[in-house]
Amino acid sequence: MGTADSTGEAERLAALLSTLKERSGLSYGALGKRLHLSASTLHRYCNGDAVPADFAPLNRFARLCRATPEELVEVHRRWILADAAREQRGKGAGGTAGGAAPAADPGTPADPPDADDTPKSPDTPETQETQETQETPDSPSAPRPRPRPRRRLILAATAGVIAVAATAALLVGRLVDDGAGAGAGQAAGAARGPVASPEAAESPSPSPSGSASGKPSASPSPSGTPGASPGSPADGKPAAPAPTGVPFHASVRAHAWENQCSQRYLVDREPDAVRPPPVEQDAPAWVAAMGAVSADEQVVEVTLQGKGSETVVLQALHVRVVRTGEPLPWTDYGTGVGCGGGVALRTFDVDLDQGSPAARAAEGQRPFPYKISESDPEMFRVTAHTGGRDVSWYLEVEWSSGERQGVFRVDDRGRPFRTSASAGRPAYDYPPGASEWSEHQPG
Repeated sequence: MGTADSTGEAERLAALLSTLKERSGLSYGALGKRLHLSASTLHRYCNGDAVPADFAPLNRFARLCRATPEELVEVHRRWILADAAREQRGKGAGGTAGGAAPAADPGTPADPPDADDTPKSPDTPETQETQETQETPDSPSAPRPRPRPRRRLILAATAGVIAVAATAALLVGRLVDDGAGAGAGQAAGAARGPVASPEAAESPSPSPSGSASGKPSASPSPSGTPGASPGSPADGKPAAPAPTGVPFHASVRAHAWENQCSQRYLVDREPDAVRPPPVEQDAPAWVAAMGAVSADEQVVEVTLQGKGSETVVLQALHVRVVRTGEPLPWTDYGTGVGCGGGVALRTFDVDLDQGSPAARAAEGQRPFPYKISESDPEMFRVTAHTGGRDVSWYLEVEWSSGERQGVFRVDDRGRPFRTSASAGRPAYDYPPGASEWSEHQPG
């Protein structure tokens, strides 16, 4: 992607931000004070001179300017494209004209030594014959000495040691080759996904793949005829290797909020041992430090963007429950009080109290399937809630691209999301301007 493309994406994002700012009637200074950003920084965002590395500032900016749910989605979409264009431009500027040199292959074995270079044992039969010849008396009439039993024993033992060593070397060589082959097979299996049995190959359902960690990951399951392999030559020329891996990028926000004051957390600590509530972009670090669990509901935002020009079809979104139990007997802490409402954007709703929770499209939202590509990403917001359980859960996205298909797992950096009910628990709030937690006042 060239400089012109990256500049164009930034300008399109800036145009939308400038429209929202003008419609709000607020100055850069007033907006900056409420967002804890400098007026010059906001001015650069709205002029297209800068693109933030994180979406959180633009999310808060758009909400403060009273953007509609559709405008929020469009701001996020334009930011994704502008950020990707900026990264692509940085890679192009830092790359070399000739490309990176291929890495040396560490798996190439060394040539075996020639047979003539192999040193001979001093006790081989040839040496033995020479020694016995030297020890024979010079007189022709003298009788030939009889072989010594001790020397025979030594020669037999030496021959046995050499045979055992040669056998061990052959076994070690085969084990190394088998181990290398097994390692290559595991790596290939990780890229291709699980190998299906003949019965399973006839099933149209995709094969599930591995889990995602802070970096979400998954493995596709290629399909094709049993007699042909993706890399086999068809007309005498080697065929291009079949694509592997997930054909899209994934970004997961495990702690998205409806607004700056909506989220509550359960923490197994007394108020004087709990840090002040964070802003939305700092929520993951605060949750990890406090060992907090989302109270009553949890909002997860998933952004999927294709890696190339090929279209990826997202077939379905599933909810998987790992564990469920009684609600945690911890204290309930709110992120803020009295800071105004926000724009709610609920795309899919999950009731974790159901026996088989499902992601249901909210009113006005169309259900799956969706299509994504590099220039057309999609953002999914999933709100999961429980009124009487402690639930660990994650999401799965079924996808297909051409003849490939797979399942992508969405979780919290390799761990399931966790949401617990807070009914009947002690509750505390941290009002604006306060210096400590205070008891929650209903209403």
